[in-house]
Amino acid sequence: MGAFKEPHGGELKNLYLPDSERDAEKRRARDLVSWDLTMRQLCDIELLLNGAFSPLEGFMDKGDYQGVVREMRLGNGVLWPMPVTLDVTEDFAGSISDGDTIALRDQEGVLIATLEVSSIYRPDKALEARSVFGTEDEAHPAVHYLMHNAHPVYVGGRLRGVEAPNHYDFKHLRDTPKEMRDRFQKLGWRKVVAFQTRNPMHRAHLELTFRAAKDVEANLLLHPVVGMTKPGDVDHFTRVRCYEHLLAHYPEQTTALSLLPLAMRMGGPREALWHAIIRKNYGCTHFIVGRDHAGPGKDSTGKPFYGPYDAQHLMQEHAEELGITMVPFKNMVYVEDRAQYMPEDEVDENTRTLSLSGTELRRRLQEGVEIPEWFSFPEVVEELRRTHPPRHRQGFTVFFTGLSGSGKSTVANALMVKLMEMGGRPVTLLDGDVVRKHLSSELGFSKEHRDLNILRIGYVASEITKNGGIAICAPIAPYTATRRQVRDMIEPLGGFIEIHVATPLEVCEERDRKGLYAKARAGIIKGFTGISDPYEEPQNPEMRIDTTELTPDLAAHRIIVKLESLGFIR
Repeated sequence: MGAFKEPHGGELKNLYLPDSERDAEKRRARDLVSWDLTMRQLCDIELLLNGAFSPLEGFMDKGDYQGVVREMRLGNGVLWPMPVTLDVTEDFAGSISDGDTIALRDQEGVLIATLEVSSIYRPDKALEARSVFGTEDEAHPAVHYLMHNAHPVYVGGRLRGVEAPNHYDFKHLRDTPKEMRDRFQKLGWRKVVAFQTRNPMHRAHLELTFRAAKDVEANLLLHPVVGMTKPGDVDHFTRVRCYEHLLAHYPEQTTALSLLPLAMRMGGPREALWHAIIRKNYGCTHFIVGRDHAGPGKDSTGKPFYGPYDAQHLMQEHAEELGITMVPFKNMVYVEDRAQYMPEDEVDENTRTLSLSGTELRRRLQEGVEIPEWFSFPEVVEELRRTHPPRHRQGFTVFFTGLSGSGKSTVANALMVKLMEMGGRPVTLLDGDVVRKHLSSELGFSKEHRDLNILRIGYVASEITKNGGIAICAPIAPYTATRRQVRDMIEPLGGFIEIHVATPLEVCEERDRKGLYAKARAGIIKGFTGISDPYEEPQNPEMRIDTTELTPDLAAHRIIVKLESLGFIR
């Protein structure tokens, strides 16, 4: 099986206009309605335009979308497991019609492509979640994104590419499918096995990829995702530096490294098929599929979303049609007596083996504990320590949430003073009323404006956290989904400690100095949290306090103890 058979669907698509036509398209686009692409849409459009998503020629119209959701088939019958859609707001959808052409731009206004609208439709998101991801549980990151981040209307149509999304980082490692195929041809690589990853790679990964390539007598392509991955993953800048260090440990001229700007959905079995199709388009002949490939972990009841080998079974089911050979992941364990890694199924049950879970690795990084050399290479560990220092050296956010009058601001002020007394990091208090005055004075109290206010607080807190400071936030923050967005924004950068100030409503009313609750009950104030608008209590905050009989000083002290137990202060 050679590396240069036809791509998926028969042809490697290139949706970019010829150079001679691009200036004219830019001039035409000045008069077109424009849509600013989201981060996920930018990842998707890059892989649509360069052919990685062949045979797609644009964002899916209603027919293709429905076929993919229900049967994993495009309208022409070609296997395709994952919806690739352009989601837009109701207002934007109302401004366009079938047959229109719209301009698609990045966040800086650069024209990436134009799209000839062939379909405007409202998806059944619950059906999409169940069919594609097998669940409506919002603990699944793609389901949460679908329900809370994706806009309500989809627009389908053919793309005319003008300019590739710009990347300033690792340019020498970013290859299009055609460039990758040309590189394989130049090197004489006829069989290539691809390895998908969104995590740093350690000694076990090196051993399993080396063995996989050796078993099928192929060269190896390390093809990590550097688009959107699971919230909380190690940032791609750190990971790529780790991959570059690891590359030196493979035999010379056997292995290549290239980056894939994919927005992962963490879709388990369907995602595995998708990954395989993409690698086939890049010219690979084999693809390593691991245990729980692209799985997002456990659902809200603590059970895994997917079975450990569901992805491998779905790959086997469609093996002939896929046209790329699966190489099953072999779980590698370190055999202490032999000082080497071996496949788990080749090790006698009485033999002593060593392993280090991802959770244990994170704990050791957070606490500054030694990471053994049998697990990873010193230069890889050094890179991880540079960007993931121990918790007591990280920035963090303490995020209070609770009803008006619950005591959030008072406790937050007490905590700020105690942390400043301890010293070591700059401390910033982002109180709800103060932020409203200085950062969000133009906003009202509709749900949309409340969410925007909280997201602004989250953004400022994320910048403080990223730069090693302490942010203390004390808004009401009544909605679960918005609080989760803030957590997802901050956790990759440092600590996030959510504290529910669970003071009962009747106590909050008794404390009301401004008479807001009385006005809300009289109907003078509309949409007041706890009276005429709901407060969604946190289900799993890091801490819950009730200030009914707890003084601010004692409450702040308990939070300090909690921060010490979590390792953020010492």
